[in-house]
Amino acid sequence: MAISRNTKIGVLLTTTIVFVSMVFYGYQLFFASNFLVQKTESQFLYIPKGAGFGQVKDSLEARKIVHDFLAFAFVSKLLGYQENVKPGAYEIRPNEANWSVIKRLRAGRQTPIRLTFNTIRTKIQLAERMGNKLELESTDLLTLLENPEVQARYQVNSENIISLFIPDTYEVYWTISPEALLEKMAAAYKKFWNAERLAKAENLKLQPEQIMTLASIVQSETNKTDEMPRVAGVYLNRLAIGMPLQADPTVVFAVGDFSIKRVREGHKKADSPYNTYKYTGLPPGPIAIPVRQAVDAVLNREQHDFLFFCAREDFSGYHNFTKDFNQHLKNARIYQEALNKAGIL
Repeated sequence: MAISRNTKIGVLLTTTIVFVSMVFYGYQLFFASNFLVQKTESQFLYIPKGAGFGQVKDSLEARKIVHDFLAFAFVSKLLGYQENVKPGAYEIRPNEANWSVIKRLRAGRQTPIRLTFNTIRTKIQLAERMGNKLELESTDLLTLLENPEVQARYQVNSENIISLFIPDTYEVYWTISPEALLEKMAAAYKKFWNAERLAKAENLKLQPEQIMTLASIVQSETNKTDEMPRVAGVYLNRLAIGMPLQADPTVVFAVGDFSIKRVREGHKKADSPYNTYKYTGLPPGPIAIPVRQAVDAVLNREQHDFLFFCAREDFSGYHNFTKDFNQHLKNARIYQEALNKAGIL
């Protein structure tokens, strides 16, 4: 039986509608917004080593990054991503589509993260901080820092290797290895010690590693950047005449109790090469990772004849300076009385 013209037209229209609908739905699956829909800020998706697609799903849903997970899962399967999950930190931008996100995830094209650190005192603390910020084991980094062959390669030792980690903001991949991280830090350290800074260090008759050690003491004494060059000048004056540095922060480091707010005579008896009341000269390494401002404060120290300084009794964070020991004793007594009055033990 012949098919009528109207029937043919109906079939054609139906087929066309179905085809257009499928094309439209396919387009929606691949190219319509499906991530951070109607949001204004990007988010990072962190995929740890060894993670599978199930963990990716959990992260996306827990952080409410994906709008329609079924659509994401379907396209992921079609593009072969579910069997090729790669670790890393990936920036997901507002209103991104499945196609662009999955291509990036499947290729492992990570987004560099901004790594910032400061106020770190020890290698253990450094390793823990890096372990918290990056996808690496803190024990692996600590083992690397303690490796004599690694220390020899970078011309450092166990006491001063942390100097290579100059506080700043660095762009790194979240999955960076301990070895690559150390190499990046060492390259930044070498760049920091340019010809101008090396010349200033030579003028002070100190090696860069000694400058870093002194800078760590200076920044531990004062958090006032404008006062750092004056404090540095005091310590350099003491070094020049062979006088012990007698820096309280070195005693705290030697004792290993960073909760100490008031250094007592008993603390000053600690038998440690870091105790600058007991031993003259610089300690064997930094008592903290010095910031750039502290290093430059030493290199550009204020030239004066002060040999003593004591925290001001107003707790402003600044210090009273003098070249007269008797005046220093008076300043210290006033400050001790202020501490007593404030109940600081």
